[in-house]
Amino acid sequence: MHVVTVCQSATAWPSLEYKGPVCSSTGSPVEVGRIHYGGWIIRKEARLVFMDSSPVNVTCYAPLIPLFGSNPEPFHPMVNLQCSPDLRMFLCAIYAPVCTEYGRMTSPCRRLCLQAKSDCYQLMDMFGVSWPEEMDCNRFPDCDEPYPRPVDLLSSSDTAESPISVQRDYGFWCPRELKIEPELGYSFMEVRDCSPPCPNMYFTREELTFARYFIGVVSIVCLSATLFTFLTFLIDVSRFRYPERPIIFYAVCYMMVSLVFFLGFLLEDRVSCNAASPGRFRASTVTQGSHNKVCTLLFMVLYFFTMAGSVWWVILTITWFLAAVPKWGSEAIEKKALLFHACAWGVPGVLTVTLLAMNKIEGDSVSGVCFVGLYNLTALRWFLLAPLGLDVV
Repeated sequence: MHVVTVCQSATAWPSLEYKGPVCSSTGSPVEVGRIHYGGWIIRKEARLVFMDSSPVNVTCYAPLIPLFGSNPEPFHPMVNLQCSPDLRMFLCAIYAPVCTEYGRMTSPCRRLCLQAKSDCYQLMDMFGVSWPEEMDCNRFPDCDEPYPRPVDLLSSSDTAESPISVQRDYGFWCPRELKIEPELGYSFMEVRDCSPPCPNMYFTREELTFARYFIGVVSIVCLSATLFTFLTFLIDVSRFRYPERPIIFYAVCYMMVSLVFFLGFLLEDRVSCNAASPGRFRASTVTQGSHNKVCTLLFMVLYFFTMAGSVWWVILTITWFLAAVPKWGSEAIEKKALLFHACAWGVPGVLTVTLLAMNKIEGDSVSGVCFVGLYNLTALRWFLLAPLGLDVV
């Protein structure tokens, strides 16, 4: 066994997990919790630190874990969501410090700590994680040299050779806070039993508030206009014959769409998101599937009438064409009304039932509604972009 104390590459950061027994400094197996960094193994004790099968002979020393806390689990979401390019190196400096030639440990610079803390502050606040007091940046030396130095990343056998950048892709690892019960059938970024966090990490709180109120105001305006159109039609149904009648059905469709968005504005994220459970280490996550009945109902109404409205727009253009070019009369066009209704209501109905069967419903934390294709690109392409693209063509 060769014992080393350096992290090979900043890209070789990975999943944190329990791997079973490891060897102590005397060679005897000890059952301890440990951290697995894509090949490096770090014990949560002060005496023995790293193991690797590579033929490297470097003196080891104790990590800074006793000084700065022994549990890196609160940092899992921040590491995997890459809130800061400096966070991985900083944590590596804490849990896997580079040893000097004389057995002394190298501490990270204060600048590195402050930068990592500043970049990840909002994300840590979202997951309810506070910066540990043991890792107060004022405890680290005030220096500007990056950690670790390039020379620290080379073994004695590699000092004469030019360093080679090793790129490793470990894929997406779902943190514990985003784990979901397997029977619900959730998935996120092709990882099963995982759901995206409900608090949107791409926008500030002010931007989300503005977007929510903007959607609410627009939905009210749209609902008022389409409702006025529909009530006008009910007053005198005989006035609206073909080729104008599809306008009424088009207005009805978007009246329902605007109604759903208005309800989403009122409900905020109570339907589109699962409630957080701090006692079970669960963050608030996006609702998926049909287990939430209210979310399912919002999806059915919103998706069905969105697709139906696009089909009625196509039918409207067809009826206008028949009236303008071949000079069809209202009676002739009205004879095709059964076909128009079959297409306008039948196709969206089939698509809606298919999505329900495939369990592809997803909550939208911004608008508060449930729709399809927000996180699943395949569903977005085939059940939203493709139908709308055909309507345009």
